[in-house]
Amino acid sequence: MTRPSVPADVPAQRQLWKLAFGDSDRYLDNFYQNYYRPERVLVLEQDGAVRAMTAWFDTEFLVPEQGAYRAAYLYAVATHPAFRGRGLAGRLLADADAYFRQLKIPAVTTVPAEPSLHAFFRRNGFRECFVHRQAALGTGPLTPAPFPLEPVGPESYRTLREDFLRRTAHIAYPTEALAYQNGCCALSGGGLYRAETAAGPVLLCAEYAEDGTPLLKELLASPEAEAEFLRFAPALFPGGGLYRVPDGTGTRPFGMLKWLSPEPETQWDWNRTAYLGLAFD
Repeated sequence: MTRPSVPADVPAQRQLWKLAFGDSDRYLDNFYQNYYRPERVLVLEQDGAVRAMTAWFDTEFLVPEQGAYRAAYLYAVATHPAFRGRGLAGRLLADADAYFRQLKIPAVTTVPAEPSLHAFFRRNGFRECFVHRQAALGTGPLTPAPFPLEPVGPESYRTLREDFLRRTAHIAYPTEALAYQNGCCALSGGGLYRAETAAGPVLLCAEYAEDGTPLLKELLASPEAEAEFLRFAPALFPGGGLYRVPDGTGTRPFGMLKWLSPEPETQWDWNRTAYLGLAFD
């Protein structure tokens, strides 16, 4: 049986999450303190125990000149290792679809945790949709940047992000989700930032790997401001790293989409791509 969670499920959820993904207690604390509500996690219960789960973020899929669609972004889709291979994850996804239809949510998105899982989600009705361009940060001369990186709060980041992406088909996140992302970033010493370059503003979300290598999970700027920012990136983020930017011609598969309502699906052109950006990955 799949159902919305209750507070008493939290210890089992945390145990399952750690078994599936290996995340730390601090990482899970950030989720349960900044975003969790019982109805935002669905659990599959078998023999009185939680065997599979998925969290979900209540987002919007904004498509210029077409419409705005409430979209459930599935996150932390997990099955207990001892119960894998029994079809529980597929059942969980089908039950989640029924739950979202009851809420009149017409779209579901997800970011597979690894490339091999794209095939699993395709078998369960998802199709490739969200792409970006990923490239390496430079490691050239450490020329001091003539502009600072200024931390921004989740609400300001949301407002600025929507302004940058207003002409792009994309997933829009509520402030609560961005507060969770900010908490994820802070665990590694990163955060949400804004910079004002000579060529215009830049918005970015930065995290660091265990070895200290930065990942700019999202870099939003005009082409001119992006180029200006990258000139000084070695000083701002020494040691290289990666950055991601929206690019409708990008070929890097990232997120997947499933329509639950026939009307928007008939309007959507599957040859078109969209931008998801932040994935809490």
